Amino acid sequence: MNMLQFDKTSNANWTILFLCWLIASISTLGSLFFSHVMEFAPCVLCWYQRICLFPLVIILAIGLFPFDKNVVKFALPLGLAGCLLAFYHSLLYAGIIPENIQPCSQGISCTEEYINIFGFLSIPMLSLLSFSTITALLIILKRRISK
Repeated sequence: MNMLQFDKTSNANWTILFLCWLIASISTLGSLFFSHVMEFAPCVLCWYQRICLFPLVIILAIGLFPFDKNVVKFALPLGLAGCLLAFYHSLLYAGIIPENIQPCSQGISCTEEYINIFGFLSIPMLSLLSFSTITALLIILKRRISK
């Protein structure tokens, strides 16, 4: 591999990681905006998703400067866990999972409708989109690095 190919590959990998960080950062700011500005109380599943999301902002930023290929090992499990939680939350929200097995039996309901953009974008769906995109990009990055 010549130097020009190495630079292009390196730049592309950095860009993928930067996109992951950008999505995690915007998602974190959106989560904080919903909680502290709009005063939407987060449910139990929202808190679990935040536990996966908030560290990603720091972990991914640390992996950017200088680019560290090992960041995928730390970020991917959080992305996958967040994706699974968001998927489960979206199923609850859509009514596919019955109410009697919902984890939010006390306090804020996991199916509380705070926003509904375009008829299908709810907070759980926004979370699922963010985590799915981050996870997909991290998997792509992992495959590119392992070549």
